Amino acid sequence: MITASLPATRAAEAPDAPALRDDRLELDNAQLDAAVTAAAAKLRDVGVQQGDVVALLLPNRAELIVALFASWRLGAAVTPINSVLAPAEVAHQFNDAGAKVMVTVDGTTPVDGAIGVSCADLGIGGPAPADPPPAVELAPRDLATLIYTAGTTGKPKGVMIDHGNIDAMTESFIEHLSMTADDHSLLVLPLFHANGVVLGTLTPLRAGGQATIMGRFKADTFFDAVEKHRPTYFSAVPAIYAMLTALPEEVKPDTSSLRLVVCGAAPMPAELIGKFEERYGVVLVEGYGLSETTTASAINPVEGPRKAGTVGTVLPGQQIKIAGEDGEELPQGEAGEVLIKGPVIMQGYLNKPEDTAKTLVDGWLHTGDVGKFDEDGYLVLVDRVKDMIIRGGENIYPKEIEAAIYENPDIFEAAVVARPHEVLGENPMAYIALNEGATTTPESLLEELGGKLAKYKLPVAIVVLDEIPKNPVGKIDKPTLRKRPETAG
Repeated sequence: MITASLPATRAAEAPDAPALRDDRLELDNAQLDAAVTAAAAKLRDVGVQQGDVVALLLPNRAELIVALFASWRLGAAVTPINSVLAPAEVAHQFNDAGAKVMVTVDGTTPVDGAIGVSCADLGIGGPAPADPPPAVELAPRDLATLIYTAGTTGKPKGVMIDHGNIDAMTESFIEHLSMTADDHSLLVLPLFHANGVVLGTLTPLRAGGQATIMGRFKADTFFDAVEKHRPTYFSAVPAIYAMLTALPEEVKPDTSSLRLVVCGAAPMPAELIGKFEERYGVVLVEGYGLSETTTASAINPVEGPRKAGTVGTVLPGQQIKIAGEDGEELPQGEAGEVLIKGPVIMQGYLNKPEDTAKTLVDGWLHTGDVGKFDEDGYLVLVDRVKDMIIRGGENIYPKEIEAAIYENPDIFEAAVVARPHEVLGENPMAYIALNEGATTTPESLLEELGGKLAKYKLPVAIVVLDEIPKNPVGKIDKPTLRKRPETAG
């Protein structure tokens, strides 16, 4: 497949061109291919064969991408594991995926019986193996990655992404975002997630460009990396853009290398998009997708109208329709469930045929998101089906309340969830985090919202937190908020 064979292809075409770096390693195309070959030989020597699964329990570092390509060279799939998970959580993913080998920083693993391979064992920068393994010929339906969902309900599920999915997704990104060999990604999102792997790394490599992998994100040093590496784009979540926008006014970085930045994983308030673009002079395009669609299905165009409050137009090669409860397509402007179809749709959930059957129906992925198309064909996300609050028979979408809250400049982050009520069924409950120096209080904010929202949509309480909780991929963690005493009670 095209993406899986990138190291060898790039080495043959432009051996000296830059490919991949982090804060310890810097590899040109020839060095990347040599590193992948050495790592493939090591994995083969510990028993990895075609059809196996290799677990990658690593923080953001170049060896993770090397091991990914090495596994693919052998015909094996990979499952990247969040390096901050507890041992029991790591064991669940390792065992559920049926992995036999785990690559870790030092070769030790938290799973009994797992074969451990250290970063040093991969042989990067060492002598070439005496008998390098030949590249296995891959088919589009061969499994490439098992990306595990965040697990907000029950145990995380393994999303089966094949090589055809990855080829289609990288091709779609390149076309929609006009990527070329001049593009350079600064990777700030975690590599255990589809966005970090596919948009942050594989897409620029396929376009002929390069990727720089950052370690843990820190707002006060992030722009130092931008000025040092001169990337043309990066992808991040709303929480990161909020932190960057909240930096002291004296922070005035050189962002001239950035052609665009992308926001995904969670809806981004239109106010925040405007603040970021105005302050840093960078085009920000918001998009929408899921692990189940290999990364993304809609993104605002880089050139042409960008509409804040929407997640843009449908990406090339995909279809999106808005469906009612009967599955029939709704007219433009009406809200219903977002359904997606195309070559980026996952094979299904590993070992979960019932969940797969509920999610994939007649080739359409049922997302559980509520959305609508505006008059220009831009997708507007209304909310998650499961997040909708029903108060005395009235449907309330938390995203609408959150958007009104974000109009207050003192608000850093906001989240609205349902609080049970014995008579009305549910009431909206708001949590906020404030910018430094804010003077807004729950009382003043509630009064302000009274002029923007119908009375039945007003939160019954507003709680100020130092920080809104997040899940491992940076999304606001509403399940945790629902468990807080003031909500659950």
